[in-house]
Amino acid sequence: MGGPGIPPEGTPEGAPGGGEDEYRSVVFDESFVRAARLQEYSARERMADHAPAVRRRPALHRSLSRQALLLVLLIAVAFGTAIYMGVRHPYTAPAAQPPAEPLRMTVIPLSPQGKVPGAADAENLYAHSPAAQFEAGAEGIPLPAARRTDHFSDSEVVAALSTAKDYLVESSLYPAVLTGGQTRPVRVLVDPGQLDQFDRSFEHPAADGRHAPTGWLVRFDPSRVELADRGIRVQGTLQAVETDSSALEVTADATFVYALRPTGSSAARPLVSLLTVRRALRFRFDRDDLRMHQTQLVVSYLEAGPLPCAGDSATGLRPLLAGQTPGATTPAVTDPYATESATALCGTLAKSAMPRV
Repeated sequence: MGGPGIPPEGTPEGAPGGGEDEYRSVVFDESFVRAARLQEYSARERMADHAPAVRRRPALHRSLSRQALLLVLLIAVAFGTAIYMGVRHPYTAPAAQPPAEPLRMTVIPLSPQGKVPGAADAENLYAHSPAAQFEAGAEGIPLPAARRTDHFSDSEVVAALSTAKDYLVESSLYPAVLTGGQTRPVRVLVDPGQLDQFDRSFEHPAADGRHAPTGWLVRFDPSRVELADRGIRVQGTLQAVETDSSALEVTADATFVYALRPTGSSAARPLVSLLTVRRALRFRFDRDDLRMHQTQLVVSYLEAGPLPCAGDSATGLRPLLAGQTPGATTPAVTDPYATESATALCGTLAKSAMPRV
């Protein structure tokens, strides 16, 4: 018997001594191949002990596919949510507010029946006039008790009343407005829808019932008069009502009494006289106005005296001072064919309205 690993038919050609030793470990002859044991694995064995015939995709590719699917799903959800919120969002759009009405104004000068009384001291004049019991300054316009309405809360009613009072104070008591020619303290309180009318009233004043500066505020000609006492006497009332579900209306009726003297008088102590101005105003507030502390001035009615009937009271008040008389002045001419102009009005100042000195 041959030794281990020797084929049964003897040493093959090329074995040691055959001249092919360098290929001994890799070359097998036919007898070696026939003697080799062959074993074929069954299907179950191949599946259990060997790699499957179909190679699976790497786990990285599967993870990327899931991430891409998730990204597409998130984009679709976000897009659908945006469309839904655009159609059925929980915030209600603000209701369209009607445009602000133009202010309708009336200015009536009151002419005295004789010489305008005067005194050296403003306090003496106040004490002997119907304004003796009036408060000085803004204290003369107290805020009434505020009660909620059907569509507005207590705080909203208070806001309307406070804004109306602020308008009266800034337009009737602020010295820079009265004699300094300023308009901004009043303008900031006006609804934006009326600002064009407001600006035009001061840039191109006209006695047409729409564009008179004295329809918006009290103004004196600083070249003629100045304040003799900054403690202006006031008595006024405010009342708020609901006109509809979207608006509040405040009615103000206030009387202001100013102590005046001539500007740059050569006299050592020029006499002081009183000018009485009554203002009846109607304010309108929508919800934007309440939030922005602004107002729409709907109606402005002003009467003031002593003033000359022939003077231009629309651009500024030019009161008659102590010792002056109205003379033979008559109201300004009114042309009924001029449809764009307002009727010139003038009244007579009652003697009881003048101080008794």
